[in-house]
Amino acid sequence: MVAICLYFQVHQPNRLRKYTYFDIGNNHYYEDDEANRNILLKVANKCYLPTNALILKLIKQYQGAFKVAYSISGTFIEQCKKFCPEILYSFQELAATGHVEFLNETFYHSLSYLFSKEEFKEQVAIHHQLIKKEFNFNAKSFRNTELIYNNELAKFIEDLGYHSILTEGADKVLGWRSPNFIYQPPNCKKIKLLLRNYNLSDDIAFRFSNRGWSGFPLDAEKYAQWVHATDGNAQMINLFMDYETFGEHQWRETGIFDFLEYLPKSILKNPNFVFMTPHEVNTTFESVATLDIPEFISWADEERNLTAWRGNHLQEDALQAVYALEQPVKATGNNDFIHTWRSLLTSDHFYYMCTKYANDGDVHKYFNPYKNPYDAYINFQNIVSDFSQII
Repeated sequence: MVAICLYFQVHQPNRLRKYTYFDIGNNHYYEDDEANRNILLKVANKCYLPTNALILKLIKQYQGAFKVAYSISGTFIEQCKKFCPEILYSFQELAATGHVEFLNETFYHSLSYLFSKEEFKEQVAIHHQLIKKEFNFNAKSFRNTELIYNNELAKFIEDLGYHSILTEGADKVLGWRSPNFIYQPPNCKKIKLLLRNYNLSDDIAFRFSNRGWSGFPLDAEKYAQWVHATDGNAQMINLFMDYETFGEHQWRETGIFDFLEYLPKSILKNPNFVFMTPHEVNTTFESVATLDIPEFISWADEERNLTAWRGNHLQEDALQAVYALEQPVKATGNNDFIHTWRSLLTSDHFYYMCTKYANDGDVHKYFNPYKNPYDAYINFQNIVSDFSQII
């Protein structure tokens, strides 16, 4: 038996308004509500609402044989409540089927584990509470922001009581091994490691509409043949991708929704293949070996490391400046201040400051509200400067 594990990342950051040097000391509201609202509603109509409706239809059609998992950031849920409750309701409908798993993560989609273990632990806890409240789901699986991972993180998450953790099946850590098996992190006794099959995931997420790709055009039958070819040499295939793949990154006109609609039927034609959630994979299969990943990896860019957020002096300076405010902010006991500070920790702010070019640079430009990384840095630091004066 081979399990197909579909996991979708659902996240929108709280974008910052244009904040100049002359605003410092005069205006203490930092978020661009108009941009946040417009982008959320745009993507809701193209992706969230139609994709949720299709997923719900497929779960009912296949009577639970089709299953998916979501990791939904706290900032996304906050935006839904503020600008479009219909989106949240559609996810709650999915939760009510009993065939959807919700993963835990950092509430603010932050890089906090890299800078403050205490802040990381607090964000994980409040996100767990949020998922329980909104979806009546007790999360047992964990994925860190952008699948950032190393051995130390795995042990930390295991100690928090989680049973499985997701990350990238990067070639540089796998070597000759396959991402289609469960591994165990070193020094861990219970937690299991699920690795993204980036080739098969990116065939959908990035290459689906690429007319220059050898696999074009891709339909569900062809894709199922590629998946079925792993029979006998895999425990599971982890297909992890941004939810915006459906309708936003890959427009409806590409046929992406038809692909998704016929995917379960095509996969399940082979009786050796089933759909499972991460927790079901964890409880069904045993790990085949220990996988040592001492250095941090992620699913971002060609390097699969942290350089998307910590690759230049702009990013590092901004990160150090905002994390230096942790103790002063928390000492105020002011929940509004704490929320504002935590919103500034969202990884997207530093992603916008990336100075990479070529293919990686094109990815960084997507939904980027700034003309260049230097504008992103200056705007962010102006806000940090003002915020540091009022706490």
